[in-house]
Amino acid sequence: MKGAHRVIVETKKIKYDFVIKRNITIFTGDSGSGKTVLIDLIRENRRYGFDSGVSLFCDCDCRVLDNEDWEYQLENMSKSIIFIDEGNRFLTSKRFAELLQKSDNYFVIATREKLSMLPYSINEIYGFRKSGKFHETKKKYNEIYHLYGEISETDYIAPSMVITEDSNSGYEFFFELSDKKNIKCISAKGKSGIIKCLMDNKETTGKTLVIVDGAAFGSEMKDMSEYLSAKKNVILYAPESFEWMLLSADVIPNISAKRYLQEPENYIDSRDYASWEQYFARLLIDKTKEDYIWSYSKRKLPIVYLSAKVLNGMKKFMKLIIWD
Repeated sequence: MKGAHRVIVETKKIKYDFVIKRNITIFTGDSGSGKTVLIDLIRENRRYGFDSGVSLFCDCDCRVLDNEDWEYQLENMSKSIIFIDEGNRFLTSKRFAELLQKSDNYFVIATREKLSMLPYSINEIYGFRKSGKFHETKKKYNEIYHLYGEISETDYIAPSMVITEDSNSGYEFFFELSDKKNIKCISAKGKSGIIKCLMDNKETTGKTLVIVDGAAFGSEMKDMSEYLSAKKNVILYAPESFEWMLLSADVIPNISAKRYLQEPENYIDSRDYASWEQYFARLLIDKTKEDYIWSYSKRKLPIVYLSAKVLNGMKKFMKLIIWD
């Protein structure tokens, strides 16, 4: 399944209006915020149609997945937007994570839990904002140039330490960038290691810059947000991925990815890619595979990516961060 899909759910008393464009979207918020009401309305429309008093408008099928016989139900759903309410025990199961990542459906999950096995984006975590009878989604985490923490649009960050989620090509690049300015750079060896890495280096003076793949960091964002609120010297930099940065910064000769970057939802099939991070990695690999010098690998970064041209181009792209 590809593309962005607008969903409107409406009764005489209430209206929901939002757009879904990735394979996993999270609706969160306190009890009574409207998450369960939305899913109940979709279920009523499915069961009783016009007689339900619920109008549902979308260019694809909207379904509700329940705890009972959920695997069987999922096997019979295709190219649909599937809504799942919190409280369903299968949400945290390994089996659900496996089936979701092979599915050609989009999933909208109402939950306040941390779903560690699912690679969802920090940009697809929403709360509800209510105005009269109208409910609209609002991004849970405000975004300023992909930076999170104690920072305004006019601030600049000169980090004294850098922590990367990545331990391979991304880490190699940021280690080189940091090393040139005698900035300490360490790898957390995965998204679940970020907080521990920060705790182990909490005595560091100056600003600590944490770099993660925003496309799959959603499950860690609640804990990370709380940490950022408590530690004013930590800044989170969360672009889609390192490969997305390389493509967006336009530092690689003879390739063009503009159309893929502008509306990636129109090119990324949910059955093939569990997250947009995977797609941009594959796109960069495919775009450079015929060029011996620039042929990209996630495991080992080709030396040309550490050239002055690439380093300077990426520094320019990373707004508000001072590397010089």
